[in-house]
Amino acid sequence: MPVQYSDLSITESHHWTRDKASLFDVGHMVQHRLSGPAASLLLERITPTSITSLETYHSTLSCLLHPVSGGIVDDTVITRLGPETFYVVTNAACRSKDLAYLGEQIASAPYREGIDHQVLDNWGLVALQGPLSVEVLQDALLANRATDLEGREEMDLHALYFGQCKHYIVNDPSPSASSSGKAKAAPILISRGGYTGEDGFEISIPPDFTQTFTDFLLANAGPQKLRLAGLGARDSLRLEAGMCLYGHDMNDDITPVEAGLSWIIGKERRASGGFHGDEVILRELKPVKEGGAGPAKRRIGLMVEGAPAREGAKIVDGEGKEVGIVTSGCPSPTLQKNIAMGYVTSGMHKAGTEVGVVVRGKRRKGVITKMPFVKSKYWKQAAGTAPG
Repeated sequence: MPVQYSDLSITESHHWTRDKASLFDVGHMVQHRLSGPAASLLLERITPTSITSLETYHSTLSCLLHPVSGGIVDDTVITRLGPETFYVVTNAACRSKDLAYLGEQIASAPYREGIDHQVLDNWGLVALQGPLSVEVLQDALLANRATDLEGREEMDLHALYFGQCKHYIVNDPSPSASSSGKAKAAPILISRGGYTGEDGFEISIPPDFTQTFTDFLLANAGPQKLRLAGLGARDSLRLEAGMCLYGHDMNDDITPVEAGLSWIIGKERRASGGFHGDEVILRELKPVKEGGAGPAKRRIGLMVEGAPAREGAKIVDGEGKEVGIVTSGCPSPTLQKNIAMGYVTSGMHKAGTEVGVVVRGKRRKGVITKMPFVKSKYWKQAAGTAPG
């Protein structure tokens, strides 16, 4: 995925995604399939997620954890496709590390013979994001005469909520397939969610269909509704949505609690543990006043006056003492303000706290701010209507 495409600037692409729909080629992400009678046991060991409570065709954000320290190896999205079949997506930049980690974890497990791990190399993955995404995808599936696994053409994506997914059988839309009279069909996995804070979908596509289905999606919608978007817009969109980027806002030395991801730790996991780093993480979850340790630092959002704060900028208190560091930052196209994400010492993390941010050697005023900076618009079942 390039930083940007030639038809729109990064800022224009950002606004286009917020107003219409954008398509991101995220095929560089690593797609995995974990299956076998011990697949759940492995995931319960290496993540803090309540895997046993994850319903079929539901997804959840999670983290792969280091033994003992509980540091984050990588963040991941886990989807249950069957009783012991899981679709897992991890970051491209962590590919070598993650594959080595998973190989070691499987090899060292007493139930290793009950785990099958496949990397879905060459599979496509595109993210369709923005308020028109449901219309764009619904129209494309109907035009393609796609069906669900039971062969039904009637489909309503409004019934697919955030964190849910479904398989559809799509026909090869290429002209060559139609002219030969031997049109092929293949399953794609459509998951409702994304990395922008907008309503949208991530679509996993078999290798032979990736190019043709993506081209069909773009052509069927037309450039008045759907445009390609690159890494530049993806980064500013995810920062407005308060989402972490691994290697910047999370790393091997940061725990889920410090990263503000305590919500991924399942209720029963908090009681029973049994995952890597559970002793450290469970102590951090418990406040000091209740006999716990609490996290030493916390991820926070910042509004910064003057020049934008970038990764590495120091955060200081009123006396000039360093209390944290910026991990991501940019001007917000939506808010027209400078936003940033970073870590500060516990106690300095409350919203409204004023701090200094050192940008180009000059101290700028910063205010700790709740995230997301821009309200998320996920299609959630609890609301029953489009989020607003």
